[in-house]
Amino acid sequence: MTIGDCKAAGNEAQQYVWAGAIPLQIHLHDSEVTTLPPPTPALILASRLGYLPLLVPQIKPFFSSSLPPGVDTVWFDYKGLPLKWYIPTGVLFDLLCAEPERPWNITVHFRGYPGNLLIPCEGEESVKWSFINALKEAAYIINGNCKNIMNMSQSDQSELWLSVLNGQMEVYRGVSSKLKLDVAGDDFSLKLNSSSSKALQGIIDYNATAPTRTGRIPVRLYLRSIIEDIDDLEDSPIVDSWDKIAYINHPVEIYGNCFTLHDAIKALLPEFFAEKTSTDANLRVEEVGEERGSEETSSSRSPEETAEASNELTGSLSDNAEIKLVRIQGIEPKLEIPFAWIASNLIHPEHYLHICVYVKIREPINI
Repeated sequence: MTIGDCKAAGNEAQQYVWAGAIPLQIHLHDSEVTTLPPPTPALILASRLGYLPLLVPQIKPFFSSSLPPGVDTVWFDYKGLPLKWYIPTGVLFDLLCAEPERPWNITVHFRGYPGNLLIPCEGEESVKWSFINALKEAAYIINGNCKNIMNMSQSDQSELWLSVLNGQMEVYRGVSSKLKLDVAGDDFSLKLNSSSSKALQGIIDYNATAPTRTGRIPVRLYLRSIIEDIDDLEDSPIVDSWDKIAYINHPVEIYGNCFTLHDAIKALLPEFFAEKTSTDANLRVEEVGEERGSEETSSSRSPEETAEASNELTGSLSDNAEIKLVRIQGIEPKLEIPFAWIASNLIHPEHYLHICVYVKIREPINI
């Protein structure tokens, strides 16, 4: 596999990400139905990279004639759990549907906004500024400042947001390239439709000989703990409270070419791994917004050791935990994939990498 082939495969992966969509079947909550028969559900194909409040103009016509008098304060729930509007739709789906549900049945409310559970949302404008603020955070993590975001012209800012709103990847690339937010040089890639060991070995061989690369990766990790003794994720209990989801906002600083997704997860979730000492500490995790001791583990591996990384994950876990699933952009990636490839090709437009992890534990662990 040549470097040119790798770059082409990376572009293909990004195209898949931007084209990703989730079929939604949206029901009006029973308490807001004022007509008989009740309105039929709205069927919407929602972008994985989008946000639920952006769908309101599409779904309002389905239900407007059935709504009670009052002012719209739109929010959504899934099986009784109010959905956080600032989390991308695809991430909500990956996190809350252990076994993908298609179409995804969610409920819309136009009244009774749960202000004690959700921060206020004033429609598209709130979503836009949440996105811009996340972009500023990511820029600070990557470059140590957010000057390029702060200095964006109004026209560039508007064009960037519209490209996200309309799913226009090429337009987005044109504007975002001015922001200089490359998280890591990605001169390698793995074709999504290739499962051959030869393709993977080509990446590993390249990593072993390429110049050492570094990068600070903005990561938001969502940890869903399953305490019940189940064998199939399909039997996972319903999430009825956000207190049952641990949220970790950590940049991951990587060194070297053999740093994998396995290494990143081990660093982000050290509580679930057995203690191991190492004099070759090549990884540091720094927390945004609150203090937490950085964890250092070794990421210096031979190509052969990297190829076996996925097998090491379960073996090195602490006795009371078992990672059942890692999901990014609806994909369950191989854990030996270079983390820089993941970060370059599976990030969201605000330059955060969102990772959903399901962990089966014997007893609750405080993070």
